[in-house]
Amino acid sequence: MKHLVHVFSTFVPAGPQVRTAKLLAAFGPELRHTIVAMDGRTSARELLDPALDVRYVDPPPKAGSLATARRMRAVLRELAPDLVLTYNFGAIDTVFAARSAGFAVIHHEDGFLPDEARGFKRRRVWMRRLALGGSTRVVVISQNLQRIARELWRVPEQRLHFIPNGIEIERFSAADGRPALRERYAIARDAVVVGAVGHLRPEKNVARLLRAVARCAPRCDVHALVLGEGPERAGLEELARVPELSGRVHFAGYHADPREHYRAMDVFALTSDTEQMPIALLEAMASSLPVMATDVGDVRAMLPQSQQRYVASLDDQTDAALSRILMELAASREVRSELGSANRERVAQCYSHAHMVASYRALIDAV
Repeated sequence: MKHLVHVFSTFVPAGPQVRTAKLLAAFGPELRHTIVAMDGRTSARELLDPALDVRYVDPPPKAGSLATARRMRAVLRELAPDLVLTYNFGAIDTVFAARSAGFAVIHHEDGFLPDEARGFKRRRVWMRRLALGGSTRVVVISQNLQRIARELWRVPEQRLHFIPNGIEIERFSAADGRPALRERYAIARDAVVVGAVGHLRPEKNVARLLRAVARCAPRCDVHALVLGEGPERAGLEELARVPELSGRVHFAGYHADPREHYRAMDVFALTSDTEQMPIALLEAMASSLPVMATDVGDVRAMLPQSQQRYVASLDDQTDAALSRILMELAASREVRSELGSANRERVAQCYSHAHMVASYRALIDAV
């Protein structure tokens, strides 16, 4: 049985971890896996099928890049995997470690931290250029990252693999208001619910959504439903106490399966400073929801033509633009229905789970 070692900067429920859980489930018992979270956090283990052969190994103590690479090389030699898979810059030291120890490597890039949302740090660019040389295969999930990897990190075309995220669209039902769930949160059946789903980190900028709701509240009955946990929650709860938002913001916490909550929404909001190809956006589209979003990563390219006017540029007018978009969507159930249907069709055509699994399986077999 082939043994794969997966090294993450952190193994908490977020895009790369959710995708990895789905891939491991699809691969089934033909592979065994070891997961290393460099920060020691492994709460995403609850996403994995307990029947899978997966174990967790503690990371070595934190140190500088060279020391971390040496320590990870010792860890990898002890584990003796057939293949090492690394995820994002937080695991870049392991790429050096694996290469120096002679292990095959597939490195994944899903996006950037807030400090690189508007520009790239020179040291990280050079480290990626060094780490992603040689025989390292590089997987990117968006056209935007494909361009960056090719032009900035200088990854040769033959080692660069663009594999879009995919979901099982048949698992998602069209949004229908979900009266029972709305009752749980004391939301009226005829209110307009705009939802956000994701780890509450600074770059997700859910505060931008709450400000849009506050501006619309005097003119329509609009509520925000926020799914997720993270370091920003306390600040968002404080913002939700302003009079304009009183009783209009509902924090649902983290849900491994958010399908019921998508059904309770009328609009899905993605108000991030940086994204590439968010799985939550695909899930919302599969749930026949219209979308209001910031123009980040591949978000505009993911959406059909009819949705383009509801994508706001990132500039000093972003908050005003999102408020206008939310008011327009809140005003027409017919428009929301048309946009939602087009979004679901787009997912069915372009972002299938089967294609994603087949692409990864082919790459792993080839390496």
